[in-house]
Amino acid sequence: MPNQPSQDELFAAVDELLAGEPELPPPAERSRLREAAGVTQARLAQVLRTTTQTVKNWENGRSEPRPPRRQAYLRLLEGWAAKEPGAESVPETFADPAPAPKQPAPVDGPADDAAPVPASSPRPHRPASAAPRPAGAPRPTPTSRRPARPKAAVPVADARSLNGPLAVLDGDGTAYCLGGVLLECAATTIPQLVEWVLKESGIGAARLHRHGKDSDPLIVLTASAAARFGLPDRLEDRRGLRLAEDHPVIKQLTKAKWKLTQRGFGPWPRIYRPAQGGRRQCVQLAVLQWDALDTRAWGDAATLHPADLARVLGVFASRVLTPRGSTAVTGLELMTALRPPTRPVKDEASGEWVSGPNPGALARPVDPAPPEAPPEHPVAQGWEGGFLDEEAYQWVRDPQLLSDEECLLPWAVGIDINTAFLAAAARLTVGLSEPVHHAAPAFDKKVPGTWLVDLSHIELDPRLPNPFTPTGLRPEGPGWYTTPTVAYAEELGYEIRPIEAYLREETGAYLDPWHDRLKDAYLTTSADMGIPADKDTDPAAFLNAMALHKTYAAADDTDLDALRAALAELPAGRADRGDDDLAAAVRRHRQGAMVLSAVKSTVKGGIGKLRERPQGRHYRDGERWPALERPTWRPDIRAAVIAKARVNMHRKMARLAALTHAHPLAVLSDCVVYASRGPSPLHVLPANGDGTPVYGTFRVGANPGFCKLEGVQEMAWAVDLIEQGYNPARHIKGGDAVLDEGE
Repeated sequence: MPNQPSQDELFAAVDELLAGEPELPPPAERSRLREAAGVTQARLAQVLRTTTQTVKNWENGRSEPRPPRRQAYLRLLEGWAAKEPGAESVPETFADPAPAPKQPAPVDGPADDAAPVPASSPRPHRPASAAPRPAGAPRPTPTSRRPARPKAAVPVADARSLNGPLAVLDGDGTAYCLGGVLLECAATTIPQLVEWVLKESGIGAARLHRHGKDSDPLIVLTASAAARFGLPDRLEDRRGLRLAEDHPVIKQLTKAKWKLTQRGFGPWPRIYRPAQGGRRQCVQLAVLQWDALDTRAWGDAATLHPADLARVLGVFASRVLTPRGSTAVTGLELMTALRPPTRPVKDEASGEWVSGPNPGALARPVDPAPPEAPPEHPVAQGWEGGFLDEEAYQWVRDPQLLSDEECLLPWAVGIDINTAFLAAAARLTVGLSEPVHHAAPAFDKKVPGTWLVDLSHIELDPRLPNPFTPTGLRPEGPGWYTTPTVAYAEELGYEIRPIEAYLREETGAYLDPWHDRLKDAYLTTSADMGIPADKDTDPAAFLNAMALHKTYAAADDTDLDALRAALAELPAGRADRGDDDLAAAVRRHRQGAMVLSAVKSTVKGGIGKLRERPQGRHYRDGERWPALERPTWRPDIRAAVIAKARVNMHRKMARLAALTHAHPLAVLSDCVVYASRGPSPLHVLPANGDGTPVYGTFRVGANPGFCKLEGVQEMAWAVDLIEQGYNPARHIKGGDAVLDEGE
């Protein structure tokens, strides 16, 4: 029998355990700090004498550093944090607020969350309710034009971002900011508004990368605010979507020596002067009545009360980026904000600091290879060798291949992949330089590029869509494919003999910071809605939470009896809540759904912008268009992301078929429909004996790449659509679903 320890020995062991190891920042923050310092994962690994993969594991949460590297890593992170404060100036959440006191309280949290404000700096006003004011009711009186102080625990870059990244301006001059702060704006012209924003408002956001630039302040104009500044209700130029050059507002800006970008004064005008002393002089506006907020991305956010809209847009801005235009534009801008194309470097000859390329970034515009370009591109003129066709799935199974057993099952269940393109962007190696032509090269799955390969001889189960084409049909002869598609053919066991290829020598995981920030925004907002984001969450609990969120988000807060009836049908529903609690929950979930929708649109739109096509009726094939001059105009990267998403889905469908003999009825982009014995994905997907999901198949959960319920219909309904030549995945929700591939 081993010797019994003494009490002192046990106490010492307990004290050691209580002391614990030094606490590290969350994985996403570790990555952000490293990116902000301009250090690559490979360089960090060299300093800490470990491998690049180990650093990647630390930054994605797969593993934790151990002593002595843990202490050294923590010291480095603390040093970076001291040099580069966090980017979020005011944290915001959609989680249920604490019980409100009897006196008026903020809509988004208890008043004592704010930092103490000295007597010389009046506390900003916080509205007691975000609900629309009754007709004739007086507006809350802003207490100060001076910038409000931020919450104490959050560092800010400087006074320009004290009041958050944006404001929603109403017609009486009240500017609603993130955190419930109200400011007073006395401007009556657009030039006066711009001056107020830059000099007095304290609105803005810090840069996301040390070599990037601060986010320009955004002012969202309600209809009454637009009228106050002399803007029309509707743009007469429906094609160009901009004010005429002789409009009084344009003349005012010109007289005040303010400039507009080439977009002119449209739904998202950007007004600027050249930078002075290294400080940008630029303000972004969004005009709501000109449809600045696309309903496909933001739902009915434009109809919200200004305080609620400021909250929705502010949460998105603090977690993703201050909107720069459409969500597609914002998605592309986020790539550049996280990986700026240039950085300061010292010229050895002159000793001066000059602009140089930023390692790991897309530093300069490059033309694609002919097969990567759209047909109208200059390099594609006269090209007859075929083009890439890496798009999302649009496939329906041949009705002759439906079995009697499948047709007799009662349900058709649609399974939706969460942010499939975002999941595909993770750890994806892409080319950073121009393409180089190779004749008959050996295939290397580690080299990004475009390969001419014949995959038509590969025999696969016809009850599954073919993984090499977006139609799901077998390819006919040689074709051009990206590296992820060809690598999957090799994974299936087939010999690959490329005929030719366009490959890129300089490579990197360019989209990693973009993926990590959007993933964190998606999961954080989901958690605000009560949707568990833990990978080990019970699948049934996740589906119940999703059903509850959708019920609240779709409810009418003026018909609470109908909502209670719907909640009574849900396992996680609470139909006994009071009217005020239910109405507040509806608003919270509805606003959270807007942010989630915008995040997803940012993903798809950003990927689509990598291949932006020419616009305008005067364009002629072979001419260059403005998007080609961006370093981020990269159709090869878009194709690689979509190809990886498509083969990821095929891999899971093939694994599921091998385990359960279940084959998809139809696939549309990131939605796949199965015949099922019950109305839930859990009736389709296999589980281990302990209830955990089987590795390699679809997995229920909130994470990107995991899946959720898209919709349920009767199996007879699905069979009828298939026989008529329609895709049931498009209609599984109960209405038409628009295919959105990010273009």
